[in-house]
Amino acid sequence: MTQHSRDTPQFYLTAPSPCPYLPDRSERKVFTHLVGEKAGELNDLLTHGGFRRSQSIAYRPACDQCRACISVRVIADEFRPSRSARRVLSRNADIVGNLRAAMPTSEQYSVFRAYLDQRHRHGGMADMTVLDYAMMVEDSHVETRIIEYRRRNPVSSINERGELVGVALTDVLSDGLSMVYSFFEPAEQNRSLGTFIILDHISRARRLGLPYVYLGYWIEGSRKMDYKGRFLPQQRLAPTGWLRVDENSRSTGDAAI
Repeated sequence: MTQHSRDTPQFYLTAPSPCPYLPDRSERKVFTHLVGEKAGELNDLLTHGGFRRSQSIAYRPACDQCRACISVRVIADEFRPSRSARRVLSRNADIVGNLRAAMPTSEQYSVFRAYLDQRHRHGGMADMTVLDYAMMVEDSHVETRIIEYRRRNPVSSINERGELVGVALTDVLSDGLSMVYSFFEPAEQNRSLGTFIILDHISRARRLGLPYVYLGYWIEGSRKMDYKGRFLPQQRLAPTGWLRVDENSRSTGDAAI
């Protein structure tokens, strides 16, 4: 039997299953394991090629007759918030994001559970237990961090933390931040916390001198994924490589991918 090194990726293809984003379509994925000493380097390389990470798996769509899933990354240094984005920042001026080691807590899971029950009760993650959540956070062989978003505590004591309203699980790549998964308190829907968390990542990447924020897949026409196209300028992965998209190119249809 041939023995493969843990540092040599082996790729596999899933069987077709119903697409969770577009009706009357099926999806397939190609995936590999992110393990071994070179997991971080491999994650960087695969992310540049349009893969996403889920625990110790890197995957990307490999659908037979559909190319709707398009990898996008925001150009952090050139991004300027729109008027609506500035309103989101203003509404969340009392929220502070704290970067932490990727360790799960019961407080995080409480927000996670409320988020799933309110917004994704019929999704593939709906039945995740606290142990499943812990695996999602901890099962990583790459540089992963948790960002907790809390209300500023009006009490002056530094030992008392404010209420947790949002969480982001984020990989630190050589050229950017990759947003693996984020969730927030659904009762705070007027805050647009999902948008705020992305805006915060763009600011963090800029401060760290990292050029990109990887948002995953933009899917035009999907209510779940179409919002990612609003963060401009950005690059979208085409067969010829990463192509720039900004307001001008979007309005002229130049993003022919």
